[in-house]
Amino acid sequence: MNLKLLFLSVILSFGCFAGPIKHEISMSEPFSHYFEVKTTVDVSKETNFFDLKMAAWTPGSYLIREFAKNVESVSAESNGKKVAISKISKNTWRIALSPGLKQVSVHYRVYAYEMSVRTSFLDDAHGYINPASVLMYAPKFASQPQELTIIPHKEFKKVSTAMKNVGGFNFVAKNLDELIDSPIEIGNHKVWDFKVNNIPHQIAFYGPAKVDSVKFLADVKQMAEEAQKVVGEHPCDHYLFIIHNLNRGGGGLEHLYSTTCQVTRSSYETKKGYEGILNLLAHEYFHLWNVKRIRPMALGPFDYENENYTHNLWFSEGITSYYADVINQRTGMVSTADYIKALGDDIAGVENTPGNQVESAAESSWDAWIKYYRPNENSRNASVSYYDKGSLLGGVLNMWIIQQTKGAKCLDDVFKLLYQTYYLKAGRGFTDQELEDAFSKVAGTSAADFFKTHIYGVKTPAYVAMFKAFGYQFTDANLSKTVPYIGVSIAAGRVTSVYKGGAAYVAGLNVGDEVLKVNGTDFPGLDKLLTDKKPGDTLVFSVRRDGMERTFLVAVQQTPLKSFVIESEAIPTEAQLKLRHKWLGGN
Repeated sequence: MNLKLLFLSVILSFGCFAGPIKHEISMSEPFSHYFEVKTTVDVSKETNFFDLKMAAWTPGSYLIREFAKNVESVSAESNGKKVAISKISKNTWRIALSPGLKQVSVHYRVYAYEMSVRTSFLDDAHGYINPASVLMYAPKFASQPQELTIIPHKEFKKVSTAMKNVGGFNFVAKNLDELIDSPIEIGNHKVWDFKVNNIPHQIAFYGPAKVDSVKFLADVKQMAEEAQKVVGEHPCDHYLFIIHNLNRGGGGLEHLYSTTCQVTRSSYETKKGYEGILNLLAHEYFHLWNVKRIRPMALGPFDYENENYTHNLWFSEGITSYYADVINQRTGMVSTADYIKALGDDIAGVENTPGNQVESAAESSWDAWIKYYRPNENSRNASVSYYDKGSLLGGVLNMWIIQQTKGAKCLDDVFKLLYQTYYLKAGRGFTDQELEDAFSKVAGTSAADFFKTHIYGVKTPAYVAMFKAFGYQFTDANLSKTVPYIGVSIAAGRVTSVYKGGAAYVAGLNVGDEVLKVNGTDFPGLDKLLTDKKPGDTLVFSVRRDGMERTFLVAVQQTPLKSFVIESEAIPTEAQLKLRHKWLGGN
């Protein structure tokens, strides 16, 4: 019996249920941005009361978002009679039970008008549901099947989700985690089907875009096939891309059998934009392995009410970003020359961030809940992105493994080991120590010092020696030229950021200062101001702060920022070429 027929038989055997909880989502007035939800629960084995909750965050986006804030008009009934229900915490509703109750249906409305991959959205053009932000859940039933019925508005003809379809717009998830991890697109979007190594894939394509669909599908397929080669085994029997083409879009969110990606619709029309879309898709697709299966212990099963802390987002997110670049280089979507140039730019981006010397990759991961999604004017000085730093460290670790094994192993082998050991055999995530041990085992030497100094510490990798082993010269182009710098950003006449250690920082300029004059004349803009300046010159800034005029003397300095260039040596040795082939040739 196939899985679809199995679910159907389960539903028939339970009458209306495939499990103890069923959700029904309708949208009678899409223009109002409200989803109408009915959640029916089996309370036959409960006494006194039963609790339903709303998730406070959604996996893959590490911020408490308080989805309960959008819930309205909560009521409960059983067989047409009202049942008492009250809110007992910010995200918990308690149903009062009386003897003989078998099922209780809770009705509520959810306002959905935030067009992001982390939230939900509804208007007269389409609906998008991230289940964490729309559906109440029953903690007692978290491990049991969850049934969902979508009742689209009469103008909407299609429903796309990776959940198992059991007829019409009826779906069943095997447990709460799978339900929450199954986004839903509703409307009149295009649907494209293709296969990756005989595994059915689908793209739900919302919004207009000038795209060659034949080429696009071929490129996505090639990307997906290359991604699978890293671990060597595909974890799914089906997969769904939901793509929102917007006037301004960017970002994606990974799920167990799908992803939602938002892109700027004009991006398909330029080489850089198109490559950016493929990079985003590669990132989210690689999450099928990294974080959805190969994961830190903290990231599943999930606590949907509270923060789920881990030191390893640098690995789960950052190295996924690294592999997105690698995958598109391996397919030829991005040339090796462009890949090498971008690598230099990426390293400079991290090393030019003052917070890189303040916050480690592990600390950045742990503090994602309070820092990454809540940046302020000092974030650049005090913190570093676990995406950017993790991607950089992924590249460094890959080259370290290749060097240690003389070209026999690479980072791919770490993923193969983690996948086999913890996902397939142990059926769980890995601990911090087990992650470090996996690198040690593949490299054939201890990774303890590397993790201590670069993952839990902020030591700068030895880039020059590292690239030298692969036959490349790694240099800072800014060392050979004069580049005036004061370490400040100014937009619309106001200081928007001051970089730690820079001239403006030392002089005392503050974010929010309104620039009135510089050297007694109107401020021409930062680029024009510095055009004819050289290190040692002095600039007199007249600013308004808190309604009062202040004057600051700012000494122009030679830029401390790096501009890294990676160039091949004229005649690499055979040993260097062997390592280089392993690095840039993939498997």
